[in-house]
Amino acid sequence: MKTGIILFLCILTMNTGCEPFGRFDVPSFFKEGDIMIGGIFPILIKEILSTSTFDKEFDLRVFRWTQAMIFAIEEINNDPALLPNISLGYRILNSCASPTNALRAALTLASGVEEVDVSSHCPPAISALIAESGSSQSIAVAGILGPFHMPIISYFSTCACLSDRTKYPTFFRTIPSDYFQAKALAALVKHFGWQWIGAIQSDNDYGRNGILAFKEEVEKFGICIAFVGTILRTYTKDRFLKVVEIIKQSTVKVILAFVPEGDFYPLMKEIVNQNITGIQWIASEAWITASRPSTPEIYTAFGGALGFVVQKMAIPNFKHFLTSISPYTDPHAPFVKDFWEIIVGCMPVLPGARTSTDDTTKRCTGNETLMNSEHVFFNVTELRVTYNVYKAVYAIAHALHQLVFCQPVGAQTIKRCLNLSEIQPKDVRNGVPTSLCSNICPSGTRKAQINGKPICCFHCVSCADGTIANSTGAADCTPCPKEYWSNERKDDCIPRTIEFLKYHEPMGIALTLVSLLGASLSLATMVVFINYRETPVIKASNFELSSFLLFSLFLCFLCPLTFIGMPTVWTCMLRHTTFGVTFALCISCVLGKTIVVVTAFKATFPGNKITGKFGHAQQRIIVCSCTLIQLITCVLWLTLSPPYPHTLFTYSNRMIVLECNTGSEFAFYAVLGYIGILAIICLILAFMARKLPDNFNEAKLITFSLLIFCAVWITFIPAYISSPGKFTVAVEIFAILSSAFGLLICIFAPKCYIIFLKPEKNTKKWPLGVNAGVNVRYTLSRVYLASRPMTAGIGSSTPRDPEKDKWKRVDG
Repeated sequence: MKTGIILFLCILTMNTGCEPFGRFDVPSFFKEGDIMIGGIFPILIKEILSTSTFDKEFDLRVFRWTQAMIFAIEEINNDPALLPNISLGYRILNSCASPTNALRAALTLASGVEEVDVSSHCPPAISALIAESGSSQSIAVAGILGPFHMPIISYFSTCACLSDRTKYPTFFRTIPSDYFQAKALAALVKHFGWQWIGAIQSDNDYGRNGILAFKEEVEKFGICIAFVGTILRTYTKDRFLKVVEIIKQSTVKVILAFVPEGDFYPLMKEIVNQNITGIQWIASEAWITASRPSTPEIYTAFGGALGFVVQKMAIPNFKHFLTSISPYTDPHAPFVKDFWEIIVGCMPVLPGARTSTDDTTKRCTGNETLMNSEHVFFNVTELRVTYNVYKAVYAIAHALHQLVFCQPVGAQTIKRCLNLSEIQPKDVRNGVPTSLCSNICPSGTRKAQINGKPICCFHCVSCADGTIANSTGAADCTPCPKEYWSNERKDDCIPRTIEFLKYHEPMGIALTLVSLLGASLSLATMVVFINYRETPVIKASNFELSSFLLFSLFLCFLCPLTFIGMPTVWTCMLRHTTFGVTFALCISCVLGKTIVVVTAFKATFPGNKITGKFGHAQQRIIVCSCTLIQLITCVLWLTLSPPYPHTLFTYSNRMIVLECNTGSEFAFYAVLGYIGILAIICLILAFMARKLPDNFNEAKLITFSLLIFCAVWITFIPAYISSPGKFTVAVEIFAILSSAFGLLICIFAPKCYIIFLKPEKNTKKWPLGVNAGVNVRYTLSRVYLASRPMTAGIGSSTPRDPEKDKWKRVDG
């Protein structure tokens, strides 16, 4: 992509050469090569002069880092085995130890080279970047260049946050993470038995993350942190004085300073100025080996500081390279003049340079040399961060060699397998050789340690259902939230499917249509009974109880509609209570009809008063009292522990079942049990009246309908318990519809059959039976009379004499 940007700029400026739209006035070390490597170093740092002014200070230590990068590149260019016939170039920019300037430098390096003459050709884009010293600067650079697959190698950024491969996939470093330093510092504090310590952090990612990791470790040992002071080199003097005051007022004798040297130095000076001594300082790797804390002035307060250092190494021939630096060799080289003034102590007089008459700085004679200098800058036997820079350059060179020649350094046959023009930054990153005991576990899997093998040897095991690993190399799988479940690849959590019986699904449509069909048939039957209420068949079947029964069946058929759709508070409360009350009313009507038949059957002799005592008032009392008991039960249920919507997660891994919890299992089964008791009583009574003649088969019809009713609800209980998810609701709806259809068809279908298809049987003689004996005919007349109003006729107020009427009807 960077090559595309450079090409785009070249096309836009085809007539005048490469000329960018804007230009940053940033001094830089530059040398063109076949392959370019970028570098960002904080050569100049901001220094506080007063509460409101700043100045820039030249950092000799960082300047040596830049020279180590240049030295390594020159050394590689002269090595016939490493990248033969290929030259490496470089461009090194200053960041001033600022994330903003580091980002600016990174964009400058990525957009092209500004020092090129407008008439020259477009130089190659950088293929890799060595940056940065501060963690905050590295985060900024890696964040902006990472999406473009630019490999970035840091030499001094230790923040553990940079190890996140999902955020910074192209970031590498030649220094350990702060994760390990925090553990080591915590162990150090524990070793000396310090239980009460203070902490100083820099107000950036390095300081904040470092102290956070340190606190997590020391808390495991029961160590307490009294305070955490925050500083930064750009803070005003007043803010540093506040931290000094915190230190003076605290009783701690041990303080950890997790800060870079540049941020810590202003606080150091204030502590020395106020003569604060007697404190044991613990240092992070950023300043424990820095030069300024070792000066006689600072040593009085900070001498004896403890900390862990980066491994030291020597670089052969590096001292000779450093002593050869001279402003006279390349007068235009940036920062060399500042370096010369500090090391030699005089200002070099360069050809064409203007000198101010007011400047009192000593002028150099031109005969000065660095060959015999004893300055610490030239001590190359204990290099730490400098050696990290050196290693970073060689890591990039070896990756390029592997990429261009498709074989490691030292192979006998050297032949290019890739043109330099085809090199992309992401290829350089991918060209780094790997050395692994086990391949990195892909996303969706976790590491499983192999017994008896080192920790870097492991198997990759797929995450269990409901857990995911959305990054490579995960040690453990992360459980999904309750409302989510893992996908097939186990690398992402997806929402579970919400299941309930819906109106628009096939099962919901079918049950709704059947429910409406039953309700329509009930209304139609009621209309038939009203129109033919004066006929013998309707009169013999007790018109009033039959009307109540048909109305209750109509409500029973509508009841399943409350079971379909998303459960809510109101629908859950209506479902079972409506079902319980309507079916109690239905069975109460059947019970009334059954009692009428049984009482008439038992009154087999003339003069028996049983039928007269069980008239319409008693029938209404039976129906209302039996229904009222169920109604009271349902009211208590809704008052004490009503049903409510419930989310069920245990039914299926990928599904959330929305259902209505009964609230009280006892109340639910009490409602069902009460309906069952009424049905069993009806069944027993109807069975007792089964020997009535064939023409009058009311008791047989009731017996058969209740057998169906009881069979349905007996099989409902195990099916209800074992059915999963929405099928539980479907089973209950099926039981309601089946039992309601059983009552409707068995009791009312034969009567409608006679009315419409056999009208010749709809007479007074047929129900009473022509060939029936006197006692049986007397019994049937009792049934007939019990179903009629106790008046002489419609519109008459004269009471009818039942005794006379019954003998009249029996005699024919």
